[in-house]
Amino acid sequence: MSTPTIVWFRDDLRLADNAALTWAAERGPVVGLYVHETVGRSLGRAAAWWLRRSLDALREALPAPLIELEGDPREIVPRFARELGAAVTWNRRYYLTDVDAAVKEATGAVSHPGYLLTEPWEVRANPYRVFTPFSNAARSLLLDAPPTPLPVPDITPADIDPATVDAPGEPAWAATLAQHNTPGEDAARARLAEFIASSADYDNNALDGLTSGLSPHLRFGEISPAEVWLAAVDAGAWAFARQLLWRDFAWHRYYHVPEMETKNVREKFDRFDWEWTPNAVPGTTAAAFAQPEMDPGAQHLIELAAWQSGRTGIPLVDAGMRELWATGRMHNRVRMVTGSWLTKNLGIHWRHGEEWFWDTLVDADAASNAFNWQWVAGSGDDAAPYFRIFNPLTQAEKFDPHGSYVARWLPDTADYPEPMADVKQSRLRALAAYDDIKNG
Repeated sequence: MSTPTIVWFRDDLRLADNAALTWAAERGPVVGLYVHETVGRSLGRAAAWWLRRSLDALREALPAPLIELEGDPREIVPRFARELGAAVTWNRRYYLTDVDAAVKEATGAVSHPGYLLTEPWEVRANPYRVFTPFSNAARSLLLDAPPTPLPVPDITPADIDPATVDAPGEPAWAATLAQHNTPGEDAARARLAEFIASSADYDNNALDGLTSGLSPHLRFGEISPAEVWLAAVDAGAWAFARQLLWRDFAWHRYYHVPEMETKNVREKFDRFDWEWTPNAVPGTTAAAFAQPEMDPGAQHLIELAAWQSGRTGIPLVDAGMRELWATGRMHNRVRMVTGSWLTKNLGIHWRHGEEWFWDTLVDADAASNAFNWQWVAGSGDDAAPYFRIFNPLTQAEKFDPHGSYVARWLPDTADYPEPMADVKQSRLRALAAYDDIKNG
């Protein structure tokens, strides 16, 4: 029998349109590998919940063994390849590139384009920092040379026993996640078909309207962005296709600014007086929400906990935060409103919001999460101007005119708190704070 090939799965947990898997299958026997990596940022607990079920679905569908190992891939992948006498291949990712370079040097691995419509160096050598020219250029590339998704290949399994690692502990809110989420490639394809059939009704701003529901499937690569893009273009769903390009843009920027989750892209915001403590990172204690004892000197932790738990006294903000807690998702429009309230009305650092979303979103990825938080805070590339402060009251009137979204996620208001901050006065304070740095 010919030499086996290891397919190192990462953010591509599918069989269809998987270039690495197809390349391996054409060479001979295949063995899948997933490494629960101990380098880089650990997955948030909601994303880890999704990952476990996505790997289970992949294991059931893959006609080859899937080996799960835990540790540093710079040690694990070369050692595993030596033990099997195997070649190595993968689809590229656009973070931890130093790790992948080391593994490639040690194994001679063959890599393929990853989980974007356009790779970070394809649109132009001098990367765009503004979305509109980026999206125009990327759209032209994709229309001139449309992607061609690959079919599921014929796979010959390598003769090796599969192995798994223990699942992580379930997050405090896991009981409801399964009611709203079905991970796996089959679920992703079914969701795409359902969405496309109704895509004429798509409005990414209407809170009671149709959403794609595809973001976690794309995040874990259960369906390829090429397949989704082609379906959207064929259906004329250009508003949705634009969201796919925004996802690409976030990754293009993150590739060039890899410290985006901890550092302001616009350096003048380093002088901005946001409230911040590094001691309130979600998941580092048994408590789900921020607690004063995490940092007794940090007065903002009570407000942060109220925001996290959906008890700010602002109905649209609280509905969104409760949707997040129950489902691991949040409507895109509401993400902007809740982010603006935290960073601008309450004056709390965007990092606290980024860390909370990282822990509680099933679709949290390194680029989109950090990029979108810096966008709404005003500190990032092509960001919403700081003086654009989303008024949660007028946003609710405009995008939830019948109150159906708020009623769904905030049904009981019997003991509802008073607003923790006045919308108008907190806006004026935010603008005054920005005046102090805008000319710096």
